[in-house]
Amino acid sequence: MYFTREQIAAVGWCFSTAEKLTERYFDLGRDAFRHNRYDVQTRFFLADHEVHDRAFAHLCRYEYHRPGEQDLSGDRNFFKICLQDERILHAVERSVCFIKFEPLVRYIATHELVHVIRFNRGEADFEASLEEKMIEEEKVHEITRTILKPHADREMNLVIDCF
Repeated sequence: MYFTREQIAAVGWCFSTAEKLTERYFDLGRDAFRHNRYDVQTRFFLADHEVHDRAFAHLCRYEYHRPGEQDLSGDRNFFKICLQDERILHAVERSVCFIKFEPLVRYIATHELVHVIRFNRGEADFEASLEEKMIEEEKVHEITRTILKPHADREMNLVIDCF
């Protein structure tokens, strides 16, 4: 099960909104995500190792360097937010009366961007132990709620309450 064209457009809008909110929360200034590089891909474009059956999104970290650059000390990380279409669509389908697609994706987008910022700032360790990852996950959920709550309508409040 894959997102429709309309849902993919909504994903783009949700990430754009999430960028603005997280930039504001972390006081990053405009265009902060030029330095906190990430990409978003839906299930159709994911490699097998990027598919995760227990989450709405899976964050992968990759390294890159500029083509033709001999000195590899300029290597940098970028993150790939791997959306798990089927998991998201099933959550919406199961709770059709309560959870709507766009608020859920906005929550997921904000949550994943908080991870990206915290990893890039060194506030969290991407290679942490499972126990440390569980603690970090709860911190990120709390920050996500803090970011979204002031702008939440009824539908977003339902998502915040559920996740």
